[in-house]
Formats: sequence, structure tokens, C-alpha cells
Amino acid sequence: MSFDVARVRGLVPALGDGWAHLDGPTGMQIPEQVATAVSSALRAPVSRPGGVFPASKRGGAIVEAARRAIADLVGADPKGVVLGPGPAPLIQRLADALSADWALGDEVVVSRLDDLANVAPWERAAQRAGGRLRTAEIDVETCELPSWQFDELLGERTRVVAVTAACPAIGVRTEVAAIARKVHALPHRSTGVEPLMVVDASAAAPYLPLDLETMGADVMVLSAAAWGGPPVGALVFRTPDLLDRLPAASLDSSARGPERLELGDAPWALLAGLVASVDYLADLDDTAEGPRRDRVLTSMSSVRAHQDELTAYLVSELRFLPGVMVIGDPPRRIPVVAFTVAGRTAREVAERVAEHGVCVVTDTGDTGALEVLGGAEVGGVVRVGLAHYTTRAEIDTLVSALARL
Repeated sequence: MSFDVARVRGLVPALGDGWAHLDGPTGMQIPEQVATAVSSALRAPVSRPGGVFPASKRGGAIVEAARRAIADLVGADPKGVVLGPGPAPLIQRLADALSADWALGDEVVVSRLDDLANVAPWERAAQRAGGRLRTAEIDVETCELPSWQFDELLGERTRVVAVTAACPAIGVRTEVAAIARKVHALPHRSTGVEPLMVVDASAAAPYLPLDLETMGADVMVLSAAAWGGPPVGALVFRTPDLLDRLPAASLDSSARGPERLELGDAPWALLAGLVASVDYLADLDDTAEGPRRDRVLTSMSSVRAHQDELTAYLVSELRFLPGVMVIGDPPRRIPVVAFTVAGRTAREVAERVAEHGVCVVTDTGDTGALEVLGGAEVGGVVRVGLAHYTTRAEIDTLVSALARL
């Protein structure tokens, strides 16, 4: 494995502003090859697929290339890849389609670790059907989501289980495969409908090698902006045939497959950038070889090893600082760390470290896991997220700025 952070930094022109961008939870900075792909597509003649002229064929080729890129990223079939504007509207679209035949008493299970975008759509869908929303809680000491509690949460009326692969607020990774085994082991309802496991992998995708089958996800949610891609997202179905059994959201009555959940014309230029962003991930390890799927697995394994080391260093340095409290102590995490500083609001901390050229994210702490942990009561929480281009020197700059508080 080979991960050269200096080489990776050279691929991202925005880093020339001199700031330490530790604001990974809001999305990574865009690599040059992604920006170039978008601008090149904007300059080329592109039209709606289905025509016989070159511009129309180019539009169709871009869409198919985007489906293949996402499929290579997670080990899926391109026929099961739905493209859209981002996780929130895609999850809403999915919830509307799945809930069309729900009945009184049907249940949806969500988790306290999830972003609001993976909770609110399911809550509204359950309410419309007269169903019930059940919530898996966290361990307040480690902030983990114990999988054993799903034995009690799941039942014969469970229709959907929606969990995150990793919490974007505090970095905790979820035991997705263990939960999925419990979901798929549920006895079939009298209607013969099996519950679906929906995994929001938006926060995990920039840091971990993902495999749809191994994780046991029936549907996976992705956001390209999270890893330095354009503002587009995807729903990935493990069984593409399921798409033709769902109510269509498309305005085209003849739409089939993933097009049934896609609205309007595709953003061609952004999808071209999406393809380039997956290629960027595949080549983060410059020794990776073989087909793109193989290179993705090699590169993301290198990323994980590199960032595990950086995250351990960050956490140990923060815990050494007086007045700083790191939230949670999970054994498995992505490189996102949340903390508070005694006597300071999150906003005050962000302003002070910004004076030293460091970007961090603030959270009011009034939703999800941070609400349970009392984040709002102490003036909010500071979140730090590492990126592919983060260096140990940037972590030192943050720690030095915090030491001066």
C-alpha cells in the first residue's frame, strides 16, 4: 500500500489558499480532474439521450458512465444505480415510493446516529400510512449503536430499517452487516413482503472500501460531494429488479429501471465530474492496478490505514489539552471527531481557530446523537473531519490554536 499525501495535495487546487481545511464533514475540496471534467462537459455539445445525433449519444454515454462509476465504487450492478441531486431528495423519493403500499401499523426503524436526512423522510412516510417510527439508541459512553437492540426493535411489521454506515456528526461506524443479518432473518409477513435495509454511506464512502453485498444493504445512499465530487448523489439497489416494482417518480411513463426514480434531465456536466471523482478515488494509491473496482479497493484500503493513524494522533492530542472533551470513544470510526471546550461555545472556538487559518465545523447539538449527549446545553459542538489531503502539520496547527484559548 502507498499513500502519498503530498502528491494528493497537488491534485487539489483549492488548497493553495493556505488554510487548513479540517471541515471534511461538509464535503471535501474538489480535485482538478473533477473541475476539468465538469468544465469540459459544459463546453461540449450534449443533449438528452435517445436521439440519433452525436450530442444525444454523448448525453447517454455520460449517464451510463456515471452509473458504472458508482457501481465500481460499491461493487454493484450499474442497472441498480439511480442518479440524483443529493442524498436528502433521493431518500425522500425512495421513502415516498416504498411507502405507497404501507398499511396501518407498519413500522420503520431508524437510528440516533443518522443525519436528519435519513430520518425525517421515513418519519413522514410512516405518519402518512398510520405507521410507527422506532429509534435505535446509542451507548452514551462510546457513542456506538449496539446491534443487539435490533432484536427488540424488529418485528413482523417492519418495512424498512434505515441506518448510517458512519455517523457524520461524531465519526462512529455502525455494525451494518450485523444489523443487516438480523433484518434479513426476519420471518416473512403474511403479505410476503421482506423488509429492506437502507444504508446511508455518504459519510463513510470517502474513507472506507465499500461492498454492497458484504454490508448486506438492499439500498445504499451516496453523496459525491463528500469525497470531493460534484453535488450529486446516488441510490444503489442490490437487486435492480426491485426498481420496476416500485411506483415511478419519473414524469416519463415509459421509464424503466433506475430512470423510474429519476426526475427531469440529467445534469450532464456534473455527472461527468462524478465519473472523474470516482477515478480520483481509484488512483489515490498510485500503485493500484487492474480494473477500476480493484483500484478503488486498493486505494481506499490505503486511505483507511493512513487516516486511522492521523485520527489516533488527533484524538490523543485533543485529549491532552485542558478543557477539551472529545465526544465518544468508539473502537471503529471514520476520521471525524467532535469535541467541546469548557467555557466556550462552538462558535467562539471556530472563530478563534479561524484566526490561525483553520477551518472547522460547528454544530448546534440539538439533533440526533448530539442532542442525546447534551450538545446544545454546552453551546454546541465543534466537529473536525480529515480529508485525503490532511497532514499532521495541519492537525498541529489546530491543536496549537486550541491551546491558546
